[in-house]
Amino acid sequence: MLERIDTDILILGAGGAGLVAALHAYKGSPDLKLTIAVKGLMGKCGCTRMVQGGYNVALGPGDSIERHFMDTIVGGKWLPHQEMAWKLCETAVTRVQELENEIGCFFDREDDGSLHHKAFAGQTVDRTVHKGDLTGIEIINRLMEQVLALPIQRLEEHRALALIPNRAGDALAGVLLSDMRRGTMRLVRAKAVLLATGGGPSMYRYHTPSGEKSMDGLAMALRLGLPLRDMEMVQFHPTGLLGGKDTRMTGTVLEEGLRGAGGHLLDGNGRRFMFDYDEHGERATRDIVSRGIYAQMRSGHTTPHGGVYISMGHLGADNVRNKFRGMVKRCADCGFDLAGGRVEVVPTAHYFMGGLVCDPDTTTELPGLFVAGEDASGMHGANRLGGNGVANSTVFGGVAGEVMSAYAASAGLHQDPDETIVEAEISRALHPFSKKPGNVNSLREELMEIMWDKVGVIRTAEGIKRGLGQIRQLKAELLETGVGEFNTIFNMTWNDWLNLQSLTETSEMIAQAALSRENSRGAHYREDFPHPGELDDSRFTLARSRADGITVKQEAVVFSIIQPGESLIEGYHESAASTRK
Repeated sequence: MLERIDTDILILGAGGAGLVAALHAYKGSPDLKLTIAVKGLMGKCGCTRMVQGGYNVALGPGDSIERHFMDTIVGGKWLPHQEMAWKLCETAVTRVQELENEIGCFFDREDDGSLHHKAFAGQTVDRTVHKGDLTGIEIINRLMEQVLALPIQRLEEHRALALIPNRAGDALAGVLLSDMRRGTMRLVRAKAVLLATGGGPSMYRYHTPSGEKSMDGLAMALRLGLPLRDMEMVQFHPTGLLGGKDTRMTGTVLEEGLRGAGGHLLDGNGRRFMFDYDEHGERATRDIVSRGIYAQMRSGHTTPHGGVYISMGHLGADNVRNKFRGMVKRCADCGFDLAGGRVEVVPTAHYFMGGLVCDPDTTTELPGLFVAGEDASGMHGANRLGGNGVANSTVFGGVAGEVMSAYAASAGLHQDPDETIVEAEISRALHPFSKKPGNVNSLREELMEIMWDKVGVIRTAEGIKRGLGQIRQLKAELLETGVGEFNTIFNMTWNDWLNLQSLTETSEMIAQAALSRENSRGAHYREDFPHPGELDDSRFTLARSRADGITVKQEAVVFSIIQPGESLIEGYHESAASTRK
């Protein structure tokens, strides 16, 4: 059964990007019909809610938009889209003030009433504002209060299955969704659609995103042949909790502020090892620390579960409990004493710098489709600075809301969908009901092993090629794996199958892009090509899925604001951005 409904603006996702977009869209055109569709429950799912560290904004002493921009460009290894990076840094100032003064967020403050800023990796000043180590919960809770007070239609527990173009194929007509509660399909026609489903690289053995994250947004975009940028750039956070196979908490981030406060990383023998890999030790950027830990793991100098330790006790147990209450409790729940003992950690897939190609106003090459948050690409380049993630979501979510409201208000009638594509996408989604039941979870575990071992923290051409072959074999095996009797109402096995299809498709794209980049920049490290290449000749990858397979090409980065070797800040030194944590 296919239900059909119309709306003016459809927002896919209810994280920071989606909720801020909804508020700005309503403010811009309150007479438009506005709908939010979310895979889980409003305010209870997504990645923004899980943010611990904080929000980068140039409001502290000695800081400026220019300095924030320079740190972002240098941290991104000169691969960011500079106009988008500038938009991020500039608009973050007004967005934080909006979050406090209009939305009602409370961030930690100094005794004089000014915002407290803490140090994060790759930044030349203390820039990250926060609410203890539970910043994301504060932001999402306050945004939810505002959204729930407005006449906005909510489609909870609706998973997006496909972006549906119009009959001519030159604009977006709407989105095909599955209503998990009722087991029906819904085609929502919309004049403007925001892709804000969140990235979520959960195809790795160790990962931080919430359980429902499976790269659905980017999978839908690649099925439509839209261009995806920087797909090889998967950020690994150095310190994911390693609790073993008996807890689902494994992979959960122990935030960067721990190392910023002076935490030590120790190998299985209790030796502090990071100075073996970088002169700044634990104060190096995320990519460097992740590689240092990974190298220790390969050498065998590991903890009982195969990782390394983070140690905070030398800073004083009471001090650690006071500053990091949320993480201390989380570790205690898993049997670890973060405040006074040692906690096992491992690099964990955390954030996706790659995504759908867009302009600074969030428009894409397909009219009617907009993108914000982790589904978008360009602003981070090869490495996202800690604290720039939630800033990115709320900044570009607000931009998208404003642009979409103006677009939808002047768009005229709804587009007629391409019914052939609608039928094909329904058939694709229901395909596993036609096959003999199999073990979807074992295939998911296999994919996580492949990506961790072959396309993970450290890569080689040989490993990536082997991984590509295994991914393609797994994709074929998935198509022959069924999910039992036909039942679409809260069928978690079916949804696991759909999740895995999205993950295998995006994994193949990640591997293809990683194979094409024969140098090492930021999060992408090729052991067989360790040199970063010439900064003046910086190039980003651009991947598309065609009928005959995936194509990846490289295009030159446009240095529209600043050239390598230059700076907007007098006396700024790129090396200084690696000395702070």
